[in-house]
Amino acid sequence: MKSAYELAMERLEKKSPAPKITESQREALAELSSVYEAKEAERVTFLQSLITSAQAKGDLTEADDLRQQLGRDLQTIREELETKKNKIWDQE
Repeated sequence: MKSAYELAMERLEKKSPAPKITESQREALAELSSVYEAKEAERVTFLQSLITSAQAKGDLTEADDLRQQLGRDLQTIREELETKKNKIWDQE
């Protein structure tokens, strides 16, 4: 007997089948993920060191500004990644 989840997934697959991905798309997506994961890590490391330095100096306003900048930078990087992933998905 199938679970409700399995039945729902079967109905969904019939209505809109999952797109097939080619090996080249899979490789391109993996490369993109790797590159952008490194970009995020680099940005976090850099800004976290500045945040720590600002906190050590007692400048909480600067530390807060840097935290906000980190959030904006990470959001920008993730949006850029999604845009590039969508371009790969759109290729046939």
